Amino acid sequence: MRNLSTLGQLESKRVLLRCDLNVPIDNGVISDDGRIRASLPTIKYLIDQGAKVIICSHLGRPDGARVEKYSLRQIAKRLSELLDQPVSFSKDCVGREASNQVSILENKDVLLLENLRFHAAETSDSETERHDFAADLAELADVYVGDGFGVLHRKQASVYEIASLLPAAAGYLVEKELSVLEQLVRSDSHPYTVVLGGSKVSDKLGVISALLPRVDNLLIGGGMVFTFLAALGHKVGKSLLEESQIDTVKGYLEQAKSLGVNIVLPTDIVMASTFSADAEHLEAQVDELEQTSFGASGIGLDIGPVSAGVFADIISTSKLCFWNGPMGVFEFASFSKGTRSVAEALTKVQGLGVVGGGDSAAAVRALGFEDRAFGHISTGGGASLEYLEGKSLPGLEVLA
Repeated sequence: MRNLSTLGQLESKRVLLRCDLNVPIDNGVISDDGRIRASLPTIKYLIDQGAKVIICSHLGRPDGARVEKYSLRQIAKRLSELLDQPVSFSKDCVGREASNQVSILENKDVLLLENLRFHAAETSDSETERHDFAADLAELADVYVGDGFGVLHRKQASVYEIASLLPAAAGYLVEKELSVLEQLVRSDSHPYTVVLGGSKVSDKLGVISALLPRVDNLLIGGGMVFTFLAALGHKVGKSLLEESQIDTVKGYLEQAKSLGVNIVLPTDIVMASTFSADAEHLEAQVDELEQTSFGASGIGLDIGPVSAGVFADIISTSKLCFWNGPMGVFEFASFSKGTRSVAEALTKVQGLGVVGGGDSAAAVRALGFEDRAFGHISTGGGASLEYLEGKSLPGLEVLA
């Protein structure tokens, strides 16, 4: 993989830097700036080198339309605060507006372009449309740096096509992410524990297949646990269930047994009357989920306290641990305790503890944990999983 050192002298050069600044914004306020802060090392390096830094990114899914809530203007303000220098903003990412903004840049200046996805060509299925859009972006710069790890698994104009049009290299964030993921794939550290949660089993099938032969413990929580429980014959009420995956899950349970892998499922669940923050709720054993006062209409929204304790003990005594997906609906205080227990245990791992991006990263920050409490917090949930599954990442291939 080509790194920043391969680009040579950058002073006075226009550097197009693809970041992943897709952060949550609520009522105009950035609620989690983790991805912005993760991009700072590469931005600061380019500034120190005397480059003219032109940052591009997406935000949300505006589907080719200009949607004000997805504007990057608010990101420019936060970047300026974090860099302690002005960050100018272009109301478009290509065309006359962008060209004019680039033309007045001085060495060490930083410009943020408007949302790439305001142009449908960025994510088009047509290679020609993506290439033409990438060519418009390339006109703004002399060099390209890919540092948006969270989009490396997407074949998009600013990620894939652009790298063939300009001298290109990977940024520090991409290097760091890959270094951590390689440890998860190749490390011989044991005990090795993987913790999976989130909504659907189908989202995690690939990573289960890839990592099951390597790990000692596989802990399952979140909505996906109910498909595992159903595979063992438990009634799960109205909890999230993928019936089409029950046979697949049975196969994984048998494979784990043959490999000597310890698959740990919750023995107790926090059941709720409805899916809401203030829903009536109680703790129940997994073989009694439909025998609670909610009956067959009960919904499981978190792992129970006993299970949370068991999970925490296994995690904290591991030498290597990867966690992807919350244990429950952490956005609701009453159903956040399982996720909090897992996060707290991950801070105690004696070796490397990795938070696998996406909802997991959002959860640890929403629950008040500091980034430095963990070995690594990934900026790319989907990209991380695909890399661990052994899939090729188009945005990485073009930087090889």
